[in-house]
Amino acid sequence: MDVKKIKKVAIYPAIGIARIGNSPEYFMASEIPGKAPDPVGGYKDGNNLFKKQVPLFRIYALDKDNNPIGEIKQGIKGLKVKIDWRVHIANRKAAWYQFNNALDLGKNAISSTHRNGGVSGDARKDLVIDPGVRTISGTNKQGAEYQFDSGAFFGKKVSLGEVRTDSHGRLMVFGGDGKSASRTGVPAITFANNDGWHDDISDGTVRATVTIDGVQLEATPAMVVCTPPNFGPGLFSVVTMYDVVYDLYVRERVLEAPKEITFWKHIYPILQRMTTAQWVNEGFFMIFGTNSPSDFTNPEYIAKLNNPAKEFKHYRESVFKWFRNTASAAYEPTLIPPYYGDLFGDYENQPHVDLSVTATQYAMLQRWAKGDFTTGEPGQDIPFEQLDPKAQTESLLKVGLEECLGGPFHPGIEITWPFRHMSMWQEPFRLKVLPEGQAVADDYGPILTPEIALGKGGPLDGSGPGSITRWLGVPWQTDEASCLSGYDPKLYLPLPSFWAARVPNYVLSMDSYKRASVDQLNTGQRLKHFSYRVNWLRDFSTSYVGRINDMIAKWHELGVICRHTTPAGEANGFLPTEWWVETHRVGPEGGDPSFRQVLRAEKHEVHPVPAGRSLLGATPEELEQEEKGEWKSQPVRRHEM
Repeated sequence: MDVKKIKKVAIYPAIGIARIGNSPEYFMASEIPGKAPDPVGGYKDGNNLFKKQVPLFRIYALDKDNNPIGEIKQGIKGLKVKIDWRVHIANRKAAWYQFNNALDLGKNAISSTHRNGGVSGDARKDLVIDPGVRTISGTNKQGAEYQFDSGAFFGKKVSLGEVRTDSHGRLMVFGGDGKSASRTGVPAITFANNDGWHDDISDGTVRATVTIDGVQLEATPAMVVCTPPNFGPGLFSVVTMYDVVYDLYVRERVLEAPKEITFWKHIYPILQRMTTAQWVNEGFFMIFGTNSPSDFTNPEYIAKLNNPAKEFKHYRESVFKWFRNTASAAYEPTLIPPYYGDLFGDYENQPHVDLSVTATQYAMLQRWAKGDFTTGEPGQDIPFEQLDPKAQTESLLKVGLEECLGGPFHPGIEITWPFRHMSMWQEPFRLKVLPEGQAVADDYGPILTPEIALGKGGPLDGSGPGSITRWLGVPWQTDEASCLSGYDPKLYLPLPSFWAARVPNYVLSMDSYKRASVDQLNTGQRLKHFSYRVNWLRDFSTSYVGRINDMIAKWHELGVICRHTTPAGEANGFLPTEWWVETHRVGPEGGDPSFRQVLRAEKHEVHPVPAGRSLLGATPEELEQEEKGEWKSQPVRRHEM
């Protein structure tokens, strides 16, 4: 590395995503977009406790044109390097304003008053959990002095995590343990605004002073966000936060939309993520899953969709017509993606009651439908260390945002609606960070209006410790156990969904997976077990208040939907080679009664169920009748669009 070419240094990722865990073990966050971490032994430890996800912050040297030259770390031959890190995280949720809906929804936005409105004056400082700055330098450092354990909620100490360094002096940020509590002992009663409650979610600034051969440089700062655990690692939303922010920059003409559309890069991820949602929502399984007419991982179907020839145009156009246009003023609930939108629950028959792909995604789909694209090649899985410095920094700018959901923001579970505003951003994919030492404001008056929230000098105009996660629900568990799927009782499918890729709805149990993997069973029997889905929250109370409080107490007992692979050509091509299965679950692996016959292997036909009922709703008496062949109803068929 030519030290003379170094004009500045910057921290990457610009936004690092940590995730809470109650295990002493941890795994490193992915540094490759679209690729899940692969921790040794899985996402939980031997005691079935969640491992923390830990982002690794690196320093890169940049030239006069802001081009990356290479990573600056301790141990580079010929360079004397010292990195002094300063990290300041906080939790400001309880001191912030109530969530009603996103404050950028125009006439539909609902202004809000403070959470914990009965606490006033200087006492409101007790609502903020702020342990202050932690500094760390050197290699392989860890210890009590690096713990974020001095912050308190009304005098009760609350740990938000810690920092460590690795063997090259890079920074590792650990989040909290997933603990939530009420100062008065009252149960949680609502999804986002539980007064008296706190959790240990956090976010904050990451800064560093870098000394290279005696020359001192202050690094461009970054942010770290500690979020809830990922219950679906390797599964991604149709609209990610990267899609949202990229769309913002395209619409504001800071970045250009792709000049050339490539199927494998721009189109296939949108389609494929509809199909992979089959592992976390039964409705997606019925419409887009394996053996459905719209299986976007079916090689024969994809061969038609990725061919720009005119003879395949009707296939492309038919798929494009399914997608909801975010610019439309019409309420179109039958279009896709089948996710709820920002306005769900507040209004009816309005466009944003349902989620749309971004304007940029929609434009790419439109060009693809017309044949204005090239096929390209599927992405290659290249190890991070083999990428050149430019590709490494680009990867680190994207990976955290792609991991997080891009909607609906009601309010969301990781990062939320403020990210779609330019006032939040310093440059593409790097947040505007408040000056060091400047306090984060928690009070913008008795009512937070859209005008205040979006205005100059408002809460979106620069980020500091605790300013990102304060917009989310408190505690985090109540929101995750509230916003599920299938709220319209007229529909037989559990659709739309809120956040299935991170908060599953209906899943393939380990019991069903084991049964479906038995080679000695015939295809019909294996398909029977493959098709059986169970409620991810089936062990929690059926009452709303009971369920959200069960989530607070027992979130770590829930299964993680993990990737499993099977040999190619499994069961004569009727079963996939990649499965996402409920794993690491406390309690029974999942009820898949051996006497339930969904498919009759002898005739390969779909077996009847009671009219108007789903398989999951059948009573024991009805199952007995089914086993005896006494049901007199028409066969159930897969839904066709």
